[in-house]
Amino acid sequence: MSQAISPAAPLAEVYDLAVIGGGINGVGIAADAAGRGLSVFLCEQHDLAAHTSSASSKLIHGGLRYLEHGELRLVREALAEREVLLAKAPHLVHPLRFVLPHRPHLRPAWLIRAGLFLYDHLGRRERLPASQALRFGADSPLRAEIRRGFAYSDCAVDDARLVVLNAVAAREQGAHIHPRTRCVSARRRKGLWHLHLERADGSLYSVRARVLVNAAGPWVARLFEEVLKQPSPCPLRLVQGSHLLVPRLYPGDEAYILQNEDRRIVFVIPYLQHFSLIGTTDRDFQGDPARVWISEEEIDYLLQVVNAHFRKQTSRADIRHSFSGVRPLGDEQTGDPAALSRDYRLVLDAAGGEAPLLSVFGGKLTTYRKLAEAALELLAPSFPGLRPAWTAQTPLPGGEQLEDPRQLAESLCQRHPWLPAELALRWAQAYGSRCWRLLEGVGREEDLGEHLGGGLYAREVDYLCHEEWAREAEDILWRRSKLGLFLDAEQQARLRRYLAGERAQRARLRIV
Repeated sequence: MSQAISPAAPLAEVYDLAVIGGGINGVGIAADAAGRGLSVFLCEQHDLAAHTSSASSKLIHGGLRYLEHGELRLVREALAEREVLLAKAPHLVHPLRFVLPHRPHLRPAWLIRAGLFLYDHLGRRERLPASQALRFGADSPLRAEIRRGFAYSDCAVDDARLVVLNAVAAREQGAHIHPRTRCVSARRRKGLWHLHLERADGSLYSVRARVLVNAAGPWVARLFEEVLKQPSPCPLRLVQGSHLLVPRLYPGDEAYILQNEDRRIVFVIPYLQHFSLIGTTDRDFQGDPARVWISEEEIDYLLQVVNAHFRKQTSRADIRHSFSGVRPLGDEQTGDPAALSRDYRLVLDAAGGEAPLLSVFGGKLTTYRKLAEAALELLAPSFPGLRPAWTAQTPLPGGEQLEDPRQLAESLCQRHPWLPAELALRWAQAYGSRCWRLLEGVGREEDLGEHLGGGLYAREVDYLCHEEWAREAEDILWRRSKLGLFLDAEQQARLRRYLAGERAQRARLRIV
């Protein structure tokens, strides 16, 4: 039996922009558009950043290897964005020094030096130091035969929180954000888009919009086929990238970029003080992007590359966690997935001027903000009087009046001497200046509510549910935080029981 579709809001309301997709590109466009005065509706079939945008290498980087493929525009744009995002989100983005061991039989030193010179000067660089040549001594974690290398600068980022805080920014500009809401159909009718939507509980409703944005990431082509009922305008190739987490391989704060015999590269990045993040792979993917996991071949590949470079050898027994994501890249008929462009393509279908459709193909975490600006530039003819671009100068939530999260953590501890230093630092790096909200009305540790384990208190859980759309334990453990790496099975079960109790309490209040 089919269900009747009931509107969640009066059908008289028409949004300027409806965005399908709660990854980095979708929320970036939603935030930019809302800040320019447009009414915005965004829906995401799962949690925000549930897939590709939380399965990255956690980098804001120019893409040194993209220079080899001649992608100068992409690299220049990405290099400039490092400085923008460092200023916008100092709690989420921090400088990271990379070491590139020299393997003479793979790339000659002159070629690397030339590439790094270009990398230093192609984009604006104010806070990040320039590249330099290195010689490794006896204390190097690298194998003894690796004696020379190079160093350069990029940045690390908490990818999932970058997505969530862009969604918060969009909401604070007036956008309506609806995770766990699937678009089941979208049709043009009388100059508007009519969207039929399904919530997680199975209930259905409709909204209307003047413009539709398809930012569904790995589902962008499938959305054309199953929701829009028309062919996709661009060929798409899904590429899987996988990562491993192992105990720290070396004590330093630098990351390593390792060259492999197949001319691909693998990063080894310090992660959460206790781990090394190893990745990524590039392999074609077929199937549902929501069901992707690392293969045995990928594990072998990553371990082989790491063990070829480091004195400390790593085995499968050392693996503490792994994750995989699916990147939607343009299908350029090249045999090597690693050689596919990470640049983005925006396709506008104005259909004679009525109810435009803008579709996003490709892209990378670093350039999401520029992609959003380009999208709004394409849509500007549909919105006379659109306000100018604004996101480059405006901090993300928590980045207001913040320079150094470590100084913020010290201030938190000075104001609240009972607050554990490790918890204060985690909060400062996750919430920035907004972590003061977690301490409003709090005078002692007991006021934070139940301690669920690993420094996670009920107060923080409530904040994430009320302010950041968290609903399930996985939203909190693996995206809003990375505490899934530190809470044991019983502690995670305790969190699930707490969330279930909170939902039951809210349901009772609604009934009353």
